[in-house]
Amino acid sequence: MPSVIIPLAEGCEELEAVTLIDLLRRANITVITASLEQPSITASRGVHLTADTNLDNVIYDEFDMIILPGGLPGSTNLNEDTRIHAMLKRLHQSNKAVAAICAAPLVLATAGLLDGKRATCYPGVLNPGDWPAISLCDDAVVVDGDVLTSKGPGTAMDFALTIIEYLTDQVTRNRVEAELVRSN
Repeated sequence: MPSVIIPLAEGCEELEAVTLIDLLRRANITVITASLEQPSITASRGVHLTADTNLDNVIYDEFDMIILPGGLPGSTNLNEDTRIHAMLKRLHQSNKAVAAICAAPLVLATAGLLDGKRATCYPGVLNPGDWPAISLCDDAVVVDGDVLTSKGPGTAMDFALTIIEYLTDQVTRNRVEAELVRSN
C-alpha cells in the first residue's frame, strides 16, 4: 500500500489539505499528516486541524510521496522550514514523488526540484522571469515525471484523483471518483 506524508503548516489552505487527505484515504493510501511544530494548526480560513504527528517524529521515515498543501502563509512556513527542504530533496533523490498545489510549488522551486520541469501553480506565485528554468503552464494539474503540481483550491479534487492514479492505478481512481458522484 502506498504511503504519503502531508505536512501541515500554520496558515495552510484547508480545502486543499482536507481534500487530499480524504480522497487518498478513500483509495486506501496511507496518509500521515505531520505538523511543523504544535499538533494543532490554524489553517488560512480559521479552521483548526490536528496532525497525526510532529514532523520530527517521521522525518526519516520512508514515503512514496510528499504532498505540500498551499495557502498563505502556509506555503511560506513550509518554504522557511529546512526540514521540509531536506525531506523533499531526500525523497526526490530516492526517485520518490513530490507534489505541491496552489502556492506550495514555490517550495519545490526553491528546493530546485522544478528546474527543467513543466509545472503549474496559483497565478502569480512563480513569475516566469524569476524562474527561467521552469516551464510554467496554465493547466489545472501537471505531472512531469515524479513531480506533480496543481493550481489551487478549485483543482484540489482533480489533483487528489491524479495522485491516486499515480500511486495506484486507473481502476482505483475511477472507483474513488465514482463514489464522489461528481457530475460530468
